[in-house]
Amino acid sequence: MYEFLLPPLLGGLAVAIVAGPLGSFLVWRRMAYFGDTLAHSSLLGVALALFFEINMTATIIGVCLLLAVSLVALQKQSEISSDTILGMLAHSTLALGIVVTSFMDSVRLDITALLFGDLLSVSYNDLWGIYLGGAVILLTLWRLWQPLLAITVHEELAEVEGLPVYWVRLALMVLIALVIAVAMKIVGILLITSLMIIPAATARRVTHSPESMAILASALGVAAVISGLTSAYFFDLPLGPTIVVCSTVIFIFSYGYVFLSRKLSTPK
Repeated sequence: MYEFLLPPLLGGLAVAIVAGPLGSFLVWRRMAYFGDTLAHSSLLGVALALFFEINMTATIIGVCLLLAVSLVALQKQSEISSDTILGMLAHSTLALGIVVTSFMDSVRLDITALLFGDLLSVSYNDLWGIYLGGAVILLTLWRLWQPLLAITVHEELAEVEGLPVYWVRLALMVLIALVIAVAMKIVGILLITSLMIIPAATARRVTHSPESMAILASALGVAAVISGLTSAYFFDLPLGPTIVVCSTVIFIFSYGYVFLSRKLSTPK
């Protein structure tokens, strides 16, 4: 009876597990807006794939990677601030994607699915790509864990110690771009970074080491996917937004728990 829910569940769990550690770096480095910018650019990838009739997933990944590399290059200049660059690119790529689709009279996009995800459409064939990509991302992240932590704590000191700061930062942005490109089908353009940021922000409140925060962020993402899928099924709710709402509820409860615990433990 519930067999049709298995592929969406497995796909959502894979994305949550991979998003946890990368979301932790987004939180530590205050790069949430960077994730939003890449998410917005994925619509341009969809439009270009349809316009040129090429593979959509590969095109989305290509556009996200190109934008990630461009952002690293643009952040090296001092005339325009990073947040201004991100704001310009986020909205211009989203608008350009919509403009490109307007040239295709024979194509009708499901904008709701693109913006908010269509997890129920995930098939077993999709799972192969999701799990293979997730494994590659996690393996790369494991190999780069210490350099990434070093540049997160103090970039200048890491550079003095001989770490290739530019390439490590670029690798992080490429990994984030890959996750966003893969996860777009799960929770959609507007909600991707929520699945990365909210579990990591929740884990930050209750952990005391980078490793424990990354692991707990993945676990909280898994909890959000399971509770969101269950709630959406029984209450006939949109799945992508419901997952994000469940993640937000978990954050609120954890925040309240930490706040009350500190109040009760404080001597009067």
